[in-house]
Amino acid sequence: MGGEFVLRKPRNGIKCRRFDRCNTMRQTETELFSEETRERRRGRRSRRINGSFFLDMIIFFRPCFSSFIFLSLFLLSSSSSFVLSSETEHLSQRNQTLRPLEELNKLKAINQHLRKINKPSVKTIHSSDGDIIDCVLSHQQPAFDHPRLRGQKPLDPPERPSGHNSRGLRPKSFQLWRMEGETCPEGTVPIRRTKQEDILRANSVSAFGKKLRHFRRDTSSNGHEHAVGYVSGEKYFGAKASINVWAPQVQNQYEFSLSQIWIISGSFGNDLNTIEAGWQVSPELYGDNYPRFFTYWTNDAYQATGCYNLLCSGFVQTNSQIAIGAAISPSSSFKGGQFDITLLIWKDPKHGNWWLEFGSGILVGYWPSFLFTHLREHASMVQYGGEVVNSSPFGAHTSTQMGSGHFAEEGFTKSSYFRNIQVVDWDNNLVPSPNLRVLADHPNCYDIQGGSNKAWGNYFYYGGPGKNPKCP
Repeated sequence: MGGEFVLRKPRNGIKCRRFDRCNTMRQTETELFSEETRERRRGRRSRRINGSFFLDMIIFFRPCFSSFIFLSLFLLSSSSSFVLSSETEHLSQRNQTLRPLEELNKLKAINQHLRKINKPSVKTIHSSDGDIIDCVLSHQQPAFDHPRLRGQKPLDPPERPSGHNSRGLRPKSFQLWRMEGETCPEGTVPIRRTKQEDILRANSVSAFGKKLRHFRRDTSSNGHEHAVGYVSGEKYFGAKASINVWAPQVQNQYEFSLSQIWIISGSFGNDLNTIEAGWQVSPELYGDNYPRFFTYWTNDAYQATGCYNLLCSGFVQTNSQIAIGAAISPSSSFKGGQFDITLLIWKDPKHGNWWLEFGSGILVGYWPSFLFTHLREHASMVQYGGEVVNSSPFGAHTSTQMGSGHFAEEGFTKSSYFRNIQVVDWDNNLVPSPNLRVLADHPNCYDIQGGSNKAWGNYFYYGGPGKNPKCP
């Protein structure tokens, strides 16, 4: 056995007959014991097995038999201990070897992915919230890694829908990275740099930047809960709304809270196409609790295609002032000032791409039509509203807030809202959303109330605190 060692006869063949010689032999065996221990620690293991171990010991150490019994028992127990220790140590070393190997392979995959999505920049801006914004040449952004776009440049702005007023106040800055007056040069796009720790928070490299799959807005929504206004039954070519921005509390890293517009086509099965834009708080994706401007798309119900922001080849950014994924500032305050953003998504009648406008006349970019199947033609549903992930921590409903964290009935300056809700029709006209209906999956946790007036057109208040006495 690997942990045993062998005692040998003295070379001169002299038996142990005297006490001092017995002492000499014991000393010799002790030295052998020490030597074998040192060899074992150096990784060398004795391969010799002496089947007559006890017989040899009795023959050569008969005069010292009583002393030998103690020594042999000690050596036997030590030998067994060394075998077990050696095997345990070997297993432990093997486990420790495998674990660093797995970690090394994971880090290699992460760094390879970072090299793919973090493009060379002509300027780098360090934001006060810890973000790093890279100013990347527009034709080198991640979208142009797509085979259908490789070697091309962003398209020129399309015709905006009729009835759209692009005039209005343009705030000097509405994202934290621009608070100190920093901007990206013309011909570049600002891209939030992805860091190693961002990907490490995800379940895997392949899952990074993707939403978990979920389906209809009902009680079987697989942990995703909604309070939404929606229209369906017609052909839709875009949508517009103003949304006030909040900083809701999210209970843990694995949940998020968002408010957005969904442009939807296809069934709620494997062929679902969506285009999404709004604001969100997502500790897993961003590592903090700031509300952030975001986009998303998928053409297969969140399975293999699509991603947030510019984390894959898809959305083409054309604007040098807005960083998708960067924090929005300011945000609304309870019983205080309200800050909202206006989003417009519409299908360019000429080329068929879906464009995104932020605020008053600021074109952000577009989703190429070839990314989709059903949305190459039109949308069959438009939704507006809030969504949270309820991971049911500790077996109870999450306390993650939707919107302001207050119910719809509390109204202006307390609840979150969507106002001036419109759709784009077949003739590229912006019109009030006809037959806007509202739905809340779990109204005791998050609710919604709709209305209409001259100042706000079609609107609704929505949101809630999540866990409360009526939402166990």
